[in-house]
Amino acid sequence: MSKIVVLFGSLDTKGKDYAFVKERIEEKGFRAFVVDVGVMGEPFFKPDINADTVAKAGGESLVSLRQKKDKGHAMAVMTKGAAEIAKKIYAEGNLDAIFGMGGSAGTAIISAAMRALPLGVPKVLVSTVASGDTKPYVGTKDIVMIPSIVDVAGVNAISVDIYSRAVGALTGMMETEVPEIESKPLIAASMFGNTTKLIEQCKEIMEVENYEVMVFHATGTGGMTMEDLIENDYFIAALDLTTTELADELCGGVMSAGPRRLTTAGLKGIPQVVAPGCLDMVNFWAIDTVPEKYKNRKLYPWNPNVTLMRTNPEENTKLGQIMAERLNQSKGPTAVFFPLKGLSQLDSPGEDFWWPEANKALLYALKENLRKDIPLIEVDANINDAEFAKAVTDKMFEFLSKR
Repeated sequence: MSKIVVLFGSLDTKGKDYAFVKERIEEKGFRAFVVDVGVMGEPFFKPDINADTVAKAGGESLVSLRQKKDKGHAMAVMTKGAAEIAKKIYAEGNLDAIFGMGGSAGTAIISAAMRALPLGVPKVLVSTVASGDTKPYVGTKDIVMIPSIVDVAGVNAISVDIYSRAVGALTGMMETEVPEIESKPLIAASMFGNTTKLIEQCKEIMEVENYEVMVFHATGTGGMTMEDLIENDYFIAALDLTTTELADELCGGVMSAGPRRLTTAGLKGIPQVVAPGCLDMVNFWAIDTVPEKYKNRKLYPWNPNVTLMRTNPEENTKLGQIMAERLNQSKGPTAVFFPLKGLSQLDSPGEDFWWPEANKALLYALKENLRKDIPLIEVDANINDAEFAKAVTDKMFEFLSKR
């Protein structure tokens, strides 16, 4: 049986484009299944799932959306509906890959359908906004976005090339065999440049015992991805030793992972060992992008594009409260380790971010607010020292031995 490519798109305004792509997909021996997400006009050709079905999956009828003539509301309904339809088709076994094309509105709707699908399902989106900030569309999923170069408004000398190669990219993914590799129990770990040495040591220790440590760069998207994959049962435990994204969330830095950060492992009940890695810093882009209210703070140019700001005692008190509040929800084995000689490479005696009073504020807030049955273990070492790596991995082995 032929594999199925599900096309999501507005057949009222992009119908000719989709008819062209549908034909290209079928020429390659795949079946094209079309879902219409257009609201105002009639489709250029009959889809397999019409726009009214999508609208109702989003909570409202197409007739109602047309009567209201509220584009923002219609987009919200169709975005929700598209995601629900994608999940339904996939659950029924009728989706092997997903493809879409559109402008900013279409991209928002189609990408929602793509984000509703698991990792590994080929996802290609030709978009007018693909050369800008794609984070809102890609999120934490493996979506390939291809710039449309010109508007998605008909097949012409430029778009014919873009569409054809985009189809080639998608069908190439579908034809690629993914080799099987040795499967080991997976442990999630969070890392930043300033905790690289720690995670490398932990990884080496855990892998000797036949565990595989999957490392996530704590840049906002990295933390969100880790939380999502924990939610979807990829991991048996978490070495969440670099929680720096909480500082960005609190202070308005550019690498926040949002309010779900440091919650999923606890709610899933898997073992987690946590440390306040890099909570001594908030991330901004180049130094001229640092907000005016922070201009007089301790700043460190990590590289020409990234500026770090040292967190102060007041911020660390709040961070300790936030950590405790989130960890207190935990349903499984949880332990917090605190490195008394610094939270990062920069926060070491004699280094630029060494500020014992700020770290003590964080430690005190954790002691005051952390649930009493969650151990808070102080280690007389810097977070990157071998002593600290041994302490956190010993605790993880202890948790794992009781599973």
